[in-house]
Amino acid sequence: MSALPVIDLGLAVLVIGIAAWTITARDLFASVVGYVAYGLLLALVWIRLYAPDVALTEAAVGSGVTGVLLVTAGKRLGALKTVDDSAPPSLALKLTAGALALLVAGALMTVILLLPDPAPSLAPAAAAATDGPGAGLGNPITAVLISYRSFDTMLEKIVLILAALGVWSAGADKAWGSAPAPLGRRNPYGATVFLAQMLAPAGVVIGMHIFWVGADAPGGAFQGGALLAAMWMIAMMARLTEPPRIDARWLRLALVAGPAVFLIAGLAGIVTAGSFFAYPAAIAKPIILFIETFMLLSIAVALPLLVAGPPSGRSEP
Repeated sequence: MSALPVIDLGLAVLVIGIAAWTITARDLFASVVGYVAYGLLLALVWIRLYAPDVALTEAAVGSGVTGVLLVTAGKRLGALKTVDDSAPPSLALKLTAGALALLVAGALMTVILLLPDPAPSLAPAAAAATDGPGAGLGNPITAVLISYRSFDTMLEKIVLILAALGVWSAGADKAWGSAPAPLGRRNPYGATVFLAQMLAPAGVVIGMHIFWVGADAPGGAFQGGALLAAMWMIAMMARLTEPPRIDARWLRLALVAGPAVFLIAGLAGIVTAGSFFAYPAAIAKPIILFIETFMLLSIAVALPLLVAGPPSGRSEP
């Protein structure tokens, strides 16, 4: 008997167990740690499903960036003294929530089990679109994101900009235009500084590599941008650099650069290739790499800004 089925079964049990522990954990920090572990396990699941692009995204965003965001949010929530946690949810509310969760899970399971064999799929249409004019990439995932569903991909990056604006709007009016509060302690631990000095340079190189090979292998702008964002956050936590002022022109240009270049390229496709978001076949790959370069920049800037929080107008935590 192959060991792979045993590993898959053990991985499934671990995922379910960590998910249950994360939900039931009483301590906020413990639940965040469980969430990060859950994301890393899901990355392994995606590897076993032969989806390395999704695994990279899950590891970088689902557990890495989101984990830091949750830790930061938990720290800020802990500073609030007006939160009343003396009244836990009633038993009826817990039972109702559990019943609804089981109902949704049962409905999804029923739909999956009732699918015809073979199940309906848009894979042939996506393959036909990405293999034709406007693709020119060796990695089908990147081809789908930038060619077949390019409009959705552009809107996802616009959502990041709107999320950053939403975070900024939570700041006080008098602090508008200033920088968010520092992410780290005034005197950071030596181990934190050492980790940032050793990890950040290597992480930047790896992030750029993952972005560059994304045209022909697993990777791309989102995975590479998430790694670059994580390295910037580590440097800010070690106080090697500080969060930028939100009124900095370079920051705002970097935020909008990705979606703006994407939209301009899409509009140019009407003239050069006869369709919105179409690319001339002879130069499709260079155009897509050009778009992804600016998308990488916007992602690497937007994610740390979400973690840094609203402008505070003060220089020390």
